[in-house]
Amino acid sequence: MKKNVLQFIDSFRQGGAESQTVQLVRLLSEEGSFRVFVACLNGEGVLRGKLERYGFSDISEFPLTSFYDANMARQTMRCAKFIRDNNIEIIQTQDFYTNIFGMAAGALAKVPARIAAKGETGMRTKAQRFIERRAFDLAHSIVVNADAVKDYLVESGVAVQKIVTIYNGLDLQRFASADTNRQQILQEFGLPIDENIQFVTIVANLRSAVKNHRMFLRAARKVKEKLENVNFIVAGEGELIAETKAFAGELGLEKNTFFIGRCAKVAELLSISDICVLSSESEGLSNSILEYMAAAKPVVATAVGGASEAVLENETGFLVASNDDEALAHRLIELIENPEKAKAMGRKGKKIVEEKFSLTSKTEQTLLLYKKLLKC
Repeated sequence: MKKNVLQFIDSFRQGGAESQTVQLVRLLSEEGSFRVFVACLNGEGVLRGKLERYGFSDISEFPLTSFYDANMARQTMRCAKFIRDNNIEIIQTQDFYTNIFGMAAGALAKVPARIAAKGETGMRTKAQRFIERRAFDLAHSIVVNADAVKDYLVESGVAVQKIVTIYNGLDLQRFASADTNRQQILQEFGLPIDENIQFVTIVANLRSAVKNHRMFLRAARKVKEKLENVNFIVAGEGELIAETKAFAGELGLEKNTFFIGRCAKVAELLSISDICVLSSESEGLSNSILEYMAAAKPVVATAVGGASEAVLENETGFLVASNDDEALAHRLIELIENPEKAKAMGRKGKKIVEEKFSLTSKTEQTLLLYKKLLKC
């Protein structure tokens, strides 16, 4: 008889952890060794439609208002009952909020295998770090998406034997089958149709200042001061989009920066991009970086989290210090002025993603962890 695993997701908004969870649900379901259940804290978001197409329409929701009120206790009890009623033997959470809620409910229900996750370094307040550590105490294992995150947890006092590095997996077929009709894609995204324009793109949500779009825009202004035929694309949704647009205007970039919002066609967008950027102050191993590399684009990213585990300095791109927009601009100019070097970096990056960040590897390592924890 198949054992039951519960994948716990915060919401279905388009983000790195959310996308990886939806993908993992599909992979586990297709592999077939376990029966997969899905639960969430918030049922909103475009990714829910993907799960429904995979056959997951019955998704239990446990909405929270705070970790410190009566509703938290009620929802934890509800979740524990749901776990017991469905004989869940593995519960796997994906981020800060689901770690705390899911590990508490899983411990209450005495789930034999409880797996938490950590996908970034830094970012949390002292109080948040304290409560997350309590969740990690309740976990039997903690999955991280980069060795840099593992090192961060060990330094903060988490037992090293609990931590397992499983890199994010990427569906490379999305990039192999993407439409590459440049003119059509430019029209679809409302971008200028001019063969002389090069595009520098960032794909990152605008829900948190940690993605540091301001650094990207400050560097963009420096690039524009030297090079004329360069435009900038900001792909992502979130509460900060209005103020980020206003900041671009303050820098005089309103005519050269295109905010395209949530992007459902990332592969197509990257196909018309020349250089890709991630300017985050804190990360684990960014999905965006892997997508850039899968699309054979050179990457310029901040040297935070696990970026160096994907981006090879001066081989697949460049790493710069967080908030060093001067260095970011310098590297962008170097690549724009040396297109053959940029293309060579992109080709090498694609090869690395194919070898190191496959869906097959992610699935196999996840199943090994499940079987180890259940001793089966």
